[in-house]
Amino acid sequence: MAELPGAFWGGWVLVLTVGSLVGLGWVVFSVYFGSGRDEHEASPVWDGNLQEGAHPAPLWWFWLLFGSLVISVVYLMLYPGLGALGGAFEWSQGGELRERQERYATEFGPTRRLVAEAELETLRADPGLMASAQRVYDRNCATCHGYDARGQADLFPDLRDAEWQWGGDPAQIEQSIRHGRQAVMVGWLPVVGEETVDALTDYVLALADGAPAEHPGAQPYTLYCSACHGPDGAGNPLLGASNLLDDISLYGNSAEAIRHSIAVGREGEMPAFADRLDDTQIRLLVAWLTAR
Repeated sequence: MAELPGAFWGGWVLVLTVGSLVGLGWVVFSVYFGSGRDEHEASPVWDGNLQEGAHPAPLWWFWLLFGSLVISVVYLMLYPGLGALGGAFEWSQGGELRERQERYATEFGPTRRLVAEAELETLRADPGLMASAQRVYDRNCATCHGYDARGQADLFPDLRDAEWQWGGDPAQIEQSIRHGRQAVMVGWLPVVGEETVDALTDYVLALADGAPAEHPGAQPYTLYCSACHGPDGAGNPLLGASNLLDDISLYGNSAEAIRHSIAVGREGEMPAFADRLDDTQIRLLVAWLTAR
């Protein structure tokens, strides 16, 4: 535990620890120094010639157990082990962690602050810092986005191209890392029905080549989709609305994948890392991701 237990549980630990030591001491001394069997009491015999006390435990066992008890008592006097009592050294895991954090902050804090405040171009020009950024990425991001940052599984976006659903400038990327993102593409099937979903799917597929105004999907697109994706389908990074005019699609470019997005919706989530990464690590990640 990082900290010592409270009064109630500390009391239980104290009672159990002391009781165990006393009980073990009593067993050891009773075996070697007990009064033994009364001389007039008949000793039971097993298997013809096996009799209690015929082969007593060797004395070195006693000294071994006694030495272990002494070491245990000395340890409990110096270190935590008797409930809420911290021992003579007042040591705890929480205190050790705080001490190391303070020592780390004293030694590396100024350098880390310089990195957190440096220009991105300066960070990108330093191979050592970029290697550190790569390690931060590998530990925190590669599981989803892949070790090459090219995305995977039609679920996690490519971080090495120029297309960013929520915006690709450094401030927007930092926002995505620090606070996360939540997709808000709703499913339209219950609202518009199968026929309109099919028309919208065909319209979205035709947008890049200039879908005609008389297309059956043009009117429902204007009514239901243009508020987020724009009248021309160019998207809106502020809303996380993707660009429908290019051939880059997080969930796939097939008619089936697009129809699923329209009919069922998408609720992908990018978790927030503000509580996991500090300012220096986030700054390094932004520099690494925006290097071209």
